[in-house]
Amino acid sequence: MLKKDPLQIIAFQGYGTDTHFYARGRALEDESIDLENQHIWHLIINTWKRFETDEIKNVGIDIKLPNHIILKGTTDSDGYYKIEANLRDLKKITNEEGWLPFELSYNDVNIKRTIQNENRFPGEILIPSAKAQFGVASDIDDTILHTGVVSTLKWKVIYNSVFKHAKNRIPLEGAAEFYHKLHRGASDDNANPIFYVSHSPWNLYRYLELFLRQNNFPKGPILLRSFSNILRKKSQDDKPQKQKEILNLLKTYPDLPFILIGDSGEYDPDIYMEIAEEFPDRILSIYLRSVKHRKKMLRVRALVENYKTTPVLMVENSQQAIEHAKQHGFIA
Repeated sequence: MLKKDPLQIIAFQGYGTDTHFYARGRALEDESIDLENQHIWHLIINTWKRFETDEIKNVGIDIKLPNHIILKGTTDSDGYYKIEANLRDLKKITNEEGWLPFELSYNDVNIKRTIQNENRFPGEILIPSAKAQFGVASDIDDTILHTGVVSTLKWKVIYNSVFKHAKNRIPLEGAAEFYHKLHRGASDDNANPIFYVSHSPWNLYRYLELFLRQNNFPKGPILLRSFSNILRKKSQDDKPQKQKEILNLLKTYPDLPFILIGDSGEYDPDIYMEIAEEFPDRILSIYLRSVKHRKKMLRVRALVENYKTTPVLMVENSQQAIEHAKQHGFIA
């Protein structure tokens, strides 16, 4: 008889407000994915494990907050949980950057399986600090991480995800420095929240989290999408998941303006400009990193040329973005 893998809970870094707690993550078997291993065969196995997950469906989850409040939820058929509650004074239990820590556990006493970490798993959500002047919503693919998304057959994306270790992925030059400056803001002490939004599936969450940490990007919620949503056929009126996530951020923080950062390779310009049209007073600036694809660049330049709603800057490198942000008083 095959020995069953022990259980774990992966908490995705989320976000909330002083009166609204919202956490999501996934209950899975621990496949022992070794994110540190760099041998090619292990990278292939790890990639397979990231997508071939054994989710723990329809099971009860508890969240214990630092003030001893306990929230309850249940995982869905894909093992994902979403636990939210209207509470009070959540900012009182955050650190100075706005992070609220909590502890997750399985609450089903009938589970006969081994549970990792003595059934105690860490999680945290971000409640933006009162010092924040603005938020930043940034794409990941080809904005801060080379992926080759514009390659016609997407072979570079496949190659990069399968054959490259997260620690060996190259961040775009100067990007981490620019994001830290945005995080610190004009006073150099603003704690502006950074949200990383990607079309990648949640299966790659820990991979992307490791990449951001290893390359010294500011800590921030990573907002991805479920694999089933990627495969689902979309209706004509269906907005891209990235757009939905950014619109949700704008609605969650009505007093916080935003800077949007993406690339010129796919649909970031269209998505960001549509958002700016809907919230013209809330989008301070749009930064689009240029990609090496002549046809796509011509299309985006034509879009940007006559756009007047909000400043749009196409940048070849991070230094151009830093200079623009300084001129507009976003950073020190």
